[in-house]
Amino acid sequence: MCFSASASFTAGAVLVTMGAIAIRKSGTPAQRVLSFIPVIFGLQQLTEGLLWVGLSRPGYEYLVQPAKYGFLLFAQVVWPAFIPYSMMRIEPRPARKKIMKVLFGFGLVLAAYFAYCLSAYDVTVAPGCAHINYVLSYPTLGIYAMSWGYFLPAAIPPLISGIGRLRVLGLATLLAYVAAKIFYEQFVISVWCFFAALVSAFVLFIIYEMNPQKPTAVPTKG
Repeated sequence: MCFSASASFTAGAVLVTMGAIAIRKSGTPAQRVLSFIPVIFGLQQLTEGLLWVGLSRPGYEYLVQPAKYGFLLFAQVVWPAFIPYSMMRIEPRPARKKIMKVLFGFGLVLAAYFAYCLSAYDVTVAPGCAHINYVLSYPTLGIYAMSWGYFLPAAIPPLISGIGRLRVLGLATLLAYVAAKIFYEQFVISVWCFFAALVSAFVLFIIYEMNPQKPTAVPTKG
């Protein structure tokens, strides 16, 4: 599979549109929070599209610095906190909601740590084989946090959700990571975020299922 500016821009535009539809269709504040997942993924893909432009087109090199940090800000700071928060908000079962609150707290700590790493350590990017490789010069703790701790807040909440469709979403996201790790290990950050972004489109169908269209009454004569 090849990735490019056009692929990122197309995915980003579609996801932002689908997310906007989901937000409009949402029937509760918790559903609206959930609906922002494809919107944020869409913005992240648009950011990586700008990075592709900066890396591949002469005269646009100035895009590289803001785009690479923007992409990683979504990947490492936004998602560890927002995923458990959105799942916690919509979770119907009190016991599972408590677990998600703990994961949300851990996600906030992790997000703060990654924000520190992004500001304190070098990040380089290199295109190769139609993918982008993000090289993180984090300390050993940061590498372990990215490899293992990241998945506690980012992957576990949907998998333990009391809503069946969200468990499917979580499983699909996990499988996307496994596929990215096996087939694109050097480019796993970029490729997994792309796969996960596509999976997030499923949120629109979840919102539609939660808010079925009411049949319109047909006026009768007489």
